[in-house]
Amino acid sequence: MRPRSLAVLVPAHNEQELLPASLAAIRAAARHPALRQVRVVTVVAADACSDGTVAAALSAGVQVVRTGDRNVGLARAAAAHRALETLGGPEGLWLASTDADSVVPPDWLAFQHARAGEGWDAVVGTVAVAHGPHTPPGLAARHQLRYGASRPQRGAWHHPHVHGANLGVAAHAYLTVGGFPPVPLSEDHGLVAALVGRGHRVLRTADCPVTTSGRLRPRARGGFGDHLAALASREKLPRDGLSREGLPREGLPR
Repeated sequence: MRPRSLAVLVPAHNEQELLPASLAAIRAAARHPALRQVRVVTVVAADACSDGTVAAALSAGVQVVRTGDRNVGLARAAAAHRALETLGGPEGLWLASTDADSVVPPDWLAFQHARAGEGWDAVVGTVAVAHGPHTPPGLAARHQLRYGASRPQRGAWHHPHVHGANLGVAAHAYLTVGGFPPVPLSEDHGLVAALVGRGHRVLRTADCPVTTSGRLRPRARGGFGDHLAALASREKLPRDGLSREGLPREGLPR
C-alpha cells in the first residue's frame, strides 16, 4: 500500500543561503501529479542556528523545530518526531530525508512514494555534486568518477553509498530500529545498518539522484564536505577512510 502521507526532514545549521533553494525544490516535488491525494509536510530542524535559517524556513511555510546540540542525528530525529506528531503516528507515513544544501529532483517524492507502494521499507539514493560558485572547477567530475567506480556497465547499480540527502524510510520501520542514532556524523549510515540488521527491505538505487552542494567548508567535520575538500586539494583521505580502490568507505560521506 502506498503511503497516505509524506514528511520531508531537513536538518539545517546556519543554512540561510542555501536553504531557500532546497525548500523550493521540495515544494516542486510535492506538487507532482502522482501525489495529488497525498499529504506532504516539510520539517526543518534548525540546529544551533545563529543566522536567518529559521526565518528562511518560516517564510517558506514549512514547520520548524529548533535544536541546539550541533548534532545532525539529533536534529534529523527531532524533525522525524515532529512529523510523527503532526501526521498522527506512523501508520501510512513515509519519512523522506534530504539536506539544506541539496536540491531534490521534481520526481523525488513521487519516486519514493512509488517504491514504498512496491513494499520497500527504505530507499537509499545517490547524490551528484552541483556545478556552481561553491564548487571548484573539475571537482564534480572528479567526484563522480570515483563515486561511480563500482557501477556495472549494464543492469541496476546496487551502490554502496548512504546519504542523508537522499534517503527515505517507512515510519513504522524507522520506529522499530529506534530512528536516527544521536550521533554528530553518519547518522544516516547508522539508520540504514539498523534497518538491514532487522531484516527490513532496503532498496539501493541510483535512479533518482539528489544534487548536493560542492562547498568545501562542511557543516559536519569528517563528512561528505571533507571528502570533497580532499579531492579538490588532490590529497588522499586518511588511510582508514579509503577502500583499496581509493573510494571513501561507507562511513565517511554524508
